[in-house]
Amino acid sequence: MTNDLKPLKITDTILRDAHQSQAATRMRTEDMLPACEILDKIGYYSLECWGGATFDACMRFLHEDPWERLRALRKALPNTKLQMLLRGQNLLGYKHYSDDVVELFVKKSIENGIDIIRIFDALNDVRNIECAMKYTKYYGGVAEAAISYTISPVHNEEHFVELAMKLEEMGADVICIKDMANLLLPYSAFSLISAIKKRVSLPIHLHTHNTTGTGDMTYLLAAEAGVDIVDTALSPFANGTSQPTTESLVATLKGTPRDTGLDLNELSKAAVHFRGVSKRLKDEGIIDPKVYNVDTNTLLYQVPGGMLSNLISQLKQAKAEDKYYDVLAEIPRVREDFGYPPLVTPTSQIVGTQAVMNVLMGERYKTFTKESKGVLRGEYGALPGPVNEEVRKAAIGDEQVITCRPADLIEPELEKYREEMKDIARSDEDVLLCALFPKVAPGFLAEKYAVKNEEKEDEVKTIRVFF
Repeated sequence: MTNDLKPLKITDTILRDAHQSQAATRMRTEDMLPACEILDKIGYYSLECWGGATFDACMRFLHEDPWERLRALRKALPNTKLQMLLRGQNLLGYKHYSDDVVELFVKKSIENGIDIIRIFDALNDVRNIECAMKYTKYYGGVAEAAISYTISPVHNEEHFVELAMKLEEMGADVICIKDMANLLLPYSAFSLISAIKKRVSLPIHLHTHNTTGTGDMTYLLAAEAGVDIVDTALSPFANGTSQPTTESLVATLKGTPRDTGLDLNELSKAAVHFRGVSKRLKDEGIIDPKVYNVDTNTLLYQVPGGMLSNLISQLKQAKAEDKYYDVLAEIPRVREDFGYPPLVTPTSQIVGTQAVMNVLMGERYKTFTKESKGVLRGEYGALPGPVNEEVRKAAIGDEQVITCRPADLIEPELEKYREEMKDIARSDEDVLLCALFPKVAPGFLAEKYAVKNEEKEDEVKTIRVFF
């Protein structure tokens, strides 16, 4: 380790990805706030606390308003940068939105307390993240542009270096290497970080999990190569499908040129609180013990752990669990036919479901899902590699393939959403909730405001009685 390296900075995922990965995003705001005073003193580079699946889970399962959560965390963490994950033009939903909706969402995220927005696209089509990047910078946020890391014949080190250079040209403030499946092995990480550092002047932020059991070693080698920031999780929600442990990395680097400067005693105090939260979620059956396991199948099949569990669930429903290994063998074939998309939301689900259908039907591509047709038609953006044209023809016939930025085909839709939601939404934040989750948000908001109206009526009655 060279002596010119600076202290390694830490982003802790305890308030977002850690519990999303282990507890299906079921940590409540009331579980977070008691620890915030300690977390705010630790000296993290940032705390990841929002985005990803938090919007959906907050409303659908916890009956919480995600905007109110963000405001509460901002108030409780005045000295720490707050970070979120954004799926580019998809925002936090499951389709592409018009640029005016993207602008408003980014504006409101920053107004309500977000400092850093990590923006990624499942296909690494940079056209799908340029709008969110532009408005993040315009409204005063830090634009952290992410590369979805994967392995395939068309994804190699030079490909990712060129992608990092392109993101720097586009105005990124930070480059993130997002290794969602824990496929980036230690020496590959050392080589990739070293190569990017030679060609890009921006800070490099590395995100991985510990699904395959290699995450700690990957971070150590990345630290040797000069990575600037890494994502870790406090021990009660670390490892397995989550990130490597914060305390372990801090202890490992203590006294070295990459010493994080974080205090293990303070980290331990915060961990005490979250240990109690973890116990409650285990007792409620929300945390499955499997999330702590090392799953080397990810290295063999290059399929993320969450995707594997989804496949098992689909096969159980079809009473075809004996077809598991047939499906695992089919996934890379479908991925090749589809142009080697990285297997991350939503492409992991699309490729996986198509593989299941191919196997269960007994005939490859006898039928296509709507989403498979969309990928092959270019609705999600440019695919990284060449597509099997016979498969594409079978899926979309003579339909024209989209070659422009997909969002260029979407008319401005913000005013349409405002008009549609005028009887439900009381703010722009409410409009955005309904736009992103039209099946969940209207009912959630109706219930939320009904409760608030009842509370207000009770207050009025109390005042009248008092006087």
